Amino acid sequence: MDKPKSVEAYLTALPEDVRATLEEIRQAIKTAAPTATEKIGYGMPGFSYEGRYLVYYAAFKDHCSFFPASGGVMEEFAKELERYDVSKGTIRFPIGKPLPATIVKKLVKARVREIEAARKR
Repeated sequence: MDKPKSVEAYLTALPEDVRATLEEIRQAIKTAAPTATEKIGYGMPGFSYEGRYLVYYAAFKDHCSFFPASGGVMEEFAKELERYDVSKGTIRFPIGKPLPATIVKKLVKARVREIEAARKR
């Protein structure tokens, strides 16, 4: 895939099953952070909040990934993420089986709190 210029271009270029999986993630993010701005960063769709990276998500050959953009958030929810394929800053999940919206919303809201706390310092 060529480097997309917009989130819509990224999603439109995907096969239907992959696009549907990522659309569920996208909707959960929008619900959790309605004032966040959609953007492309690092070649992936994501959101920014108050000018800082909030979260990203992406499709790969055999899976999709969610990137909370925060080691602290990953640590905070480590117990809830145990059943997923997780590395330092990535949560991988199968195509057709997106992360539950409840988990995505918790991660996004924690990231929003983190950004807001950093702004107050």
